[in-house]
Amino acid sequence: MTASAERPTRPLAAKPGGYVELARYSSLSRFWALLGGAQREGRRVSGVRGDPPEVCRRRIAGYTLPNASIFLDTSRLLKELEDGFEPHPALMDLLSGDPFPLRAELNAHFELRADFVVAFTARRDLIARPEFRFVPIVQGLSSLPDGLPLDARRLGRDELHLLLQRACGVA
Repeated sequence: MTASAERPTRPLAAKPGGYVELARYSSLSRFWALLGGAQREGRRVSGVRGDPPEVCRRRIAGYTLPNASIFLDTSRLLKELEDGFEPHPALMDLLSGDPFPLRAELNAHFELRADFVVAFTARRDLIARPEFRFVPIVQGLSSLPDGLPLDARRLGRDELHLLLQRACGVA
């Protein structure tokens, strides 16, 4: 990554849809500290497609959380299971109101992959768009049905900010 790509200087004009405000009245140096920390932690830092290198928006990828079943959106999964599913003991327990067997299965065989698109705006806001998904640690090891929608629940601003800081090694 070139010096201009490592330290972009042109803020976004406005907050795009789908982004969460993490901090108001932030600074460009704070944005740069996140990018530098992410690189030191071994994360992939890249520009967003279509943005010139000087724009203050970057994708930070490669952060994973083991034992992250607490982030599973069980209400969304229950809605999907109402339409039909392959029987599995952990799913049957979830339908009867007990999420713990499914959480144990997720903790044993899946990790939460957390990627972020982070930006700095002209109003001095630090914003992010999270991209979370559960991925198998070893493909085919889990007995859960393929195609099961394992989505992360919607996180609050503080939770999201903490995860980003941990991904960048600054928390």
